[in-house]
Amino acid sequence: MAIISDDDNIKFNKRKSKDTTSEETSYDMSFEVNIRPKYFDEYIGQSALKSNLKISIEAAKKRELPLDHILFYGPPGLGKTTLASVIASEMNTNIKITSAPSLERPRDIIGILMSLKAGDILFIDEIHRLNKISEEILYPAMEDFYLDMTTGKSQTLKSVRIPLPKFTLIGATTKAGALSSPLRDRFGLIHRLEFYTDDELTKVIQRTAKILDIDIEKEGATAIAKRSRGTPRIANRLVKRVRDFAIVKSNGLIDSATANNALDILQIDKFGLDNTDRALLNIIADKYNGGPVGIETLATALGEDTKTIEDVYEPYLVQKGFIQRTPRGRKLTPFACKCFHFEDTDFQQRLF
Repeated sequence: MAIISDDDNIKFNKRKSKDTTSEETSYDMSFEVNIRPKYFDEYIGQSALKSNLKISIEAAKKRELPLDHILFYGPPGLGKTTLASVIASEMNTNIKITSAPSLERPRDIIGILMSLKAGDILFIDEIHRLNKISEEILYPAMEDFYLDMTTGKSQTLKSVRIPLPKFTLIGATTKAGALSSPLRDRFGLIHRLEFYTDDELTKVIQRTAKILDIDIEKEGATAIAKRSRGTPRIANRLVKRVRDFAIVKSNGLIDSATANNALDILQIDKFGLDNTDRALLNIIADKYNGGPVGIETLATALGEDTKTIEDVYEPYLVQKGFIQRTPRGRKLTPFACKCFHFEDTDFQQRLF
């Protein structure tokens, strides 16, 4: 139950808090928004997830009720925010977008909840970073569509229950395990987003190129897709970089040779690894005899903090089978030795 002052209660009544970071989705404001698909027919990839969501949306429309609350989790850049916007379009309703770090104070979350209209979608990114007070405010809002608040002080203290319109909360997180059980259990639909295949990313790149009026051959799109780490966000970023190279070096056309040359200059290899990824693998091979090596030691040797290694670099290296997490630390896999020709016979014999 949230405790706020009478003055605060007056400020929040029937209006959005100025301190809350939120926005209604617009599809013509920026590059990122322009390339976001608006409907499921335009959304590439995540086929099983799309099928399940279509059924849930159709059922909600027939019941004439909002969707159940939804939790999306998975690695960054796979389209969680985009999916939330697509759902809003398919439900023909408004979406308000915010992130958990911007909801530090009770009045932040209260303000945005009281600004919602019936059927609206509230999207909270990085929802695992909500503080305890904000979580407790969300519990009755998600379950019963009420705000439970206590106003006044001392002898004038009283409880107030404010009804909310029925809405859908969509949460997104890269760390589903970091959510508290009470919050996680209040989501009716929980879905994981998977890494994209090269074929799916090729289609994403071709669609982006068409929107941006870039001349690209399918082979050029495939070359970019193979180095995009299975992630649409990275693929779209690389398209822009390769486009610049193509304008200067090959009359604006992105073919296979142009794409590969540009990505070589950007030092992104055929596995999608950049300099930092390769430096991490080389440190384990050269300085620590293939591992295992502790994450703190690895971070110091690499000159990065542990969170960056764990959240940015490690997931893809593990997913590709280049390193293993063991109780004693990180170690190279035999597959990494084959791919990168690490020559140290001592640890090669141990690994194989």
